[in-house]
Amino acid sequence: MSDKKTLKKRTSLGKGLGALLGDTPPQGASTAGSTSRKEETLNEILVSAVETNPYQPRLEFDQEALKELSDSIRVQGIIQPITVRKMADNHYQLISGERRLQASKLAGLERIPAYIRTATDVQMLEMALIENIQREDLNPVEVALSYQRLISECELKQEELGDRVGKKRSTVTNYLRLLKLPPQIQDGLKHKEISMGHARALVNVENIDVQLAIFEKIVKDQLSVRKTEAMVRDIIQGKGVATEKKEASEKRKALSYELSKLQHSLSSHFGAQVKINSADDDKGEIKIPFHSVEDLNRILELLKYE
Repeated sequence: MSDKKTLKKRTSLGKGLGALLGDTPPQGASTAGSTSRKEETLNEILVSAVETNPYQPRLEFDQEALKELSDSIRVQGIIQPITVRKMADNHYQLISGERRLQASKLAGLERIPAYIRTATDVQMLEMALIENIQREDLNPVEVALSYQRLISECELKQEELGDRVGKKRSTVTNYLRLLKLPPQIQDGLKHKEISMGHARALVNVENIDVQLAIFEKIVKDQLSVRKTEAMVRDIIQGKGVATEKKEASEKRKALSYELSKLQHSLSSHFGAQVKINSADDDKGEIKIPFHSVEDLNRILELLKYE
């Protein structure tokens, strides 16, 4: 007996992703040559026969949340099927549902319900990006990067992108502007040191050194978005510029932007608070602290010291 079931067209997907999968054609779009069908075929396929989406924009997943989803699947089963495209007999490539697939593997499932679709490589990328954007736990920088990839790699205009993801053009523009911020501020946004409101205010400051000075003040003094906006407004209007530029200049003398970035990278690499001290004549020193013999040996191993 066949394990295939014929289902009516689903409309529960997000506006953009649903349109891409053929559930809800975009307004005014031509259906000529479309791969969408009035009915979908739901199959149960082997978990081992599904390879991950090579265009998946998000490679890191919260392992604790994945374990919770796995436990839920073990008890309740898969509530929402994954979507795949057929590559060969009993060989599929994931379009959407990466977390469900990974959690199913953790739960020990042998088979998983799946919709089988036809999709080009560009459509695969577009669908993966849009599904990624529709996740609620993305940080603003991840959303902005996904928008940028849709524009550059899928050749979408901002108006088209807004329609695909169900957002106003102004919203898309606000996210894209975040990518103009220096790496330190983007990292602060990723790690929730500042909010989207803080970042949107900082984008309006043209001088990067001043941006960084304000960013550090926000983090240090826990400034609200309203106070940050007022500070930025004063700077744009010519008030408080001297103070902020002086602070930025003093910080730059202490450690340049490039050395500050290098110091951060070295600290991450060695798992220690690396300090770089630099003089005006381009001389300086790098300090790597250790707290025990074992810690020293760990650092020496990283240095490949023999």
